[in-house]
Formats: sequence, structure tokens, C-alpha cells
Amino acid sequence: MKIHRRRVVITGASGGIGNAVTKALAVQGHELLLCGRNSSKLNVLKDEIEGNGHQLLTADLTATAGLKALFNAAQAFEADTLINCLGVNQLQLLAASNAADSERIISTNLLAPMNICRTLLPLLQLKPSTIVNVGSVLGSIGCAGSTLYCASKAGLHGFTEALRRELADTSVTVLYFAPRATDTELNSQEMQDMNQQLGNKTDSPEWVAEQLCQALAQRRQGDVYLGWPESLFVRINALLPNVVDKSLLKQLPIIKRFCQGTTSAPQTAGEHHEVS
Repeated sequence: MKIHRRRVVITGASGGIGNAVTKALAVQGHELLLCGRNSSKLNVLKDEIEGNGHQLLTADLTATAGLKALFNAAQAFEADTLINCLGVNQLQLLAASNAADSERIISTNLLAPMNICRTLLPLLQLKPSTIVNVGSVLGSIGCAGSTLYCASKAGLHGFTEALRRELADTSVTVLYFAPRATDTELNSQEMQDMNQQLGNKTDSPEWVAEQLCQALAQRRQGDVYLGWPESLFVRINALLPNVVDKSLLKQLPIIKRFCQGTTSAPQTAGEHHEVS
């Protein structure tokens, strides 16, 4: 398959999946604009990847100044692809959370990707382009212990679906890419132990990145869900949520036990990706 060389903006580039996606796309010869908050991590990542022409942007993309810097950098870079990998996760029951938790998670996981898409859309509409929002299967399957995270990813899914339909008469394709739990060093120990006790399967970030690269090469749009049986559960949950309710009820005691020791500070990139 002939690979179209892209000029890709990656937000959350130094996080779990963002890091793996960056390396995979660099191997394929794409030129990358790597965005994040941590300049030292971005510089280390740039030194690790293949190819020339890659650029860095250190900015807080939840802030207006960061979005302005992103627009200027992406315009000079002549970007034709946007991959939003930024996000935070939190293993915690709603009753143990606070308003600051809600604001932080919704701002990073939902409002930031929305604002980034809005900011770059005038540039992307000038040529055939692609937008990929990295979500989660938990955006379509609400799970105990992840109420805030599920809400943010459900919102991202709805936003991405609506944006795809809004841009259907343009040359911009839009993809919602939803991994299941991914094995990165950024997972909290509680989450790793809980997934193991629940029997939840996890994927390597390298495999997830490979699937994303394939979706890009195939110019896919719509929704891509990774993992079995999670991808099946997404469909069952949409049609017969009571069936999934009963299945997940068996997991509730284990989830609540692992949530008891968590604090109000969210785990960055806890499930699969991060804001850095």
C-alpha cells in the first residue's frame, strides 16, 4: 500500500499512546508537529524518532494562549492531519470526587479537543485533511469508578460524530478512535491491579498505535473500537444496556474496593493517554 506522507499535529505526544503513535508515524516517514506541556519530554521524544522536519510546540492547550500558539505553529507547518491524544484519567467513585476533579477532567478530555479542532479547522479545510480524536471504549460503556472519565469520553464521542456529519460535504475526514485499557507505565498501580483481578485484557501502546496508523492509511472515518469483547460490548450496550448492567454488576465489589484508596488528584494517562 502506497503511504500518503502526512504533516501531522499530535497533541499529548509524549503520553502513553501519543508517544507510540509518534514513533510509528515517524517510521512511516510522516512529518510531525509534537505538542505537549513538558518540553524536556518532547525533546527526548524528538531525539528518539526517525526522520527530519519534525517540530515541537510546548503549550497548555487548555488555555487560549496555547491555542493561539498551536494555530500559528500548525499554519507554518502546513498541517493536514490532527491527532488528539491528550487526556487524563481517574479511578475514583463520584462521591469521593470534587468539583475541581470534574472541571479538570472535562476541560482536558472534552473541551480541549473541541477547542483544538475549532482552532485548526480553518487550516484543515483548505486541503484534504484528517482529524482523529482518541477516545475510549469507556466513552460508550459507562463503568463504575470512572464516572467523570466516562462522561468526558462520551462527550468526545458525541462531538466527533457530530463534527464528522457537519464536515461530510468537505474534504476533511473525521475518526473517533477508541482503545480499551492500554498497558503503559503511566497506569496507576491500583488500576493495574484492578484490571488484573477483573480479568480485563490490556493492549500494548505499540499495537494500539499500529491500529491507528492502519486506520489513517485506509482513510477510515466513523468509529473504530479496539479489543474483544469490549468492541462487542459497545454494540450490546447501545441496544440492550440492561444486559451489560447485569454483567458489570458482578465487578462492582472489586471496583469499589480499589477505589477506596484513591485521592482526588487524577492519574495522568491512567487508561491510555495523557495531556503531557
